[in-house]
Amino acid sequence: MSVKRTLMITALSLFSIIALIAVFTSWYTVDESEQAVVITFGQAEETITDSGLHFKLPWPVQKVEILSKETYSLQFGYEQTEDGAIEAYDDETKMITGDENIVLTDLVVQWKITDPQKFLFNAENPKQILHSATSSAIRSIIGSSTIDDALTNGKADIELSTRDLLVSLVDKYDIGISILGVKLQDVELPNKEVRAAFTAVTDARETKSTKTNEAEKYKNQKLSEAKGEEDAILSRAEGEKVARVQQAEGEVAIFTELYEEYQGNQEITRQRLVLETLENVLPNTQIYIMNDDGETLKYLPLQPTTNAPVQNAEESTQGGDKQ
Repeated sequence: MSVKRTLMITALSLFSIIALIAVFTSWYTVDESEQAVVITFGQAEETITDSGLHFKLPWPVQKVEILSKETYSLQFGYEQTEDGAIEAYDDETKMITGDENIVLTDLVVQWKITDPQKFLFNAENPKQILHSATSSAIRSIIGSSTIDDALTNGKADIELSTRDLLVSLVDKYDIGISILGVKLQDVELPNKEVRAAFTAVTDARETKSTKTNEAEKYKNQKLSEAKGEEDAILSRAEGEKVARVQQAEGEVAIFTELYEEYQGNQEITRQRLVLETLENVLPNTQIYIMNDDGETLKYLPLQPTTNAPVQNAEESTQGGDKQ
């Protein structure tokens, strides 16, 4: 009886242990920033991306691998320690440019897991593969670039080319990750003196760009002022043109009116025109009207009357001035 009882207790204990294992390994939770892969006897069955509580077959039938959806940063050529210090790996970042110069190149690769099953099963160490692919891509691009491009204004093109090459390599390896971006941190020369010279060149180019922009701004300002003056001159000329045309039209109207009067009474109109012309030509001269036979007549003052006494033709003749 004691042996049977012992066996029964043992069986109950084993059953309890198995039941506890089944209870505690039959459910799992997935956070919003996580994704999970359900693995059945070592084979990936499905990927869970919905957050919340999920159930599965108990261990060892099924198990779950939880992976993050976050964006990871691969620091190539340096490492930032927990206390914020930067530890550089110059041997890793030393590269040769296309014109046979040595530069140190640090960069950051932004990446994330897009296919958890491939990330878990297509490679033993996908992060190491990514690191090696990054090294291969940046060395290839730097090797086809000049040192001037690497140190000055060619960095954006190097970043873009490196990203494109790295994307193609990662797609070829098919390790379930996607490249989001590549950012160069530092591209510098091992020698401090040469580094300072290239820094001076960069500063000079920036100064040149600033001066060019200022000159372009001054040019646009002067062109705007000249355009304004041109518009003002054209406006004044247009106004003068209109005034001249209106004046000419008025003179034509006056001439037409005189011509009509002339047609009606030619002699009087002719004398009137002669007198008005003399008045305009000789504004300050006394004008006398005389008969053709030399007889003295009263003169007709054509100018506005003044305070001087009116003289007759005889008195004027005696004075000796006749006009």
